[in-house]
Amino acid sequence: MPAHTASLFSIATGSSEPIYRQLVEQVRRLSASGQLRPGDEMPSVREIAQALALNPMTVSKAYSLLEMEGVLARRRGLGMVVAESASTQPADRAGLLRPTLERAAVEARQLELDPETVLSLFATILKETK
Repeated sequence: MPAHTASLFSIATGSSEPIYRQLVEQVRRLSASGQLRPGDEMPSVREIAQALALNPMTVSKAYSLLEMEGVLARRRGLGMVVAESASTQPADRAGLLRPTLERAAVEARQLELDPETVLSLFATILKETK
C-alpha cells in the first residue's frame, strides 16, 4: 500500500455524520471502486489518527466495523489489509452512493427545488469533477 493512503481520507468536521462513520464509508467506496484492492495494506490506526488529527480510538472503531463487515481483515503482525472478499460489483458501488443521494434529496426537498433543477445541477457537478 502506498504511503499516501492516509491522504485518501478526508474528514468533514462540521458534518452531522460521526467521524468513524465517515472513515467507514470512505474505505467502502475506495474498496468498491478498486482504489483499494484485496491484500492492500491499510495505514496503521496511529498513522491515520496523526494524519487527520483524530483520536486513535475513532480510527480503531472504524477499522473494527470494517473488519466485522468483511471489508478489512487483520493479519497477525502486519496490521489491517483489504479483505479478499471485499466486493467491487457495480451494484455494490451504486448502493454505496445511495445514502449520500438520499441526504441530497432531502435537502433539495427542503429547499423546494424541482427534480429537473436538481438533476441538472448533479449532471453539471459530475462533469466538473472528472
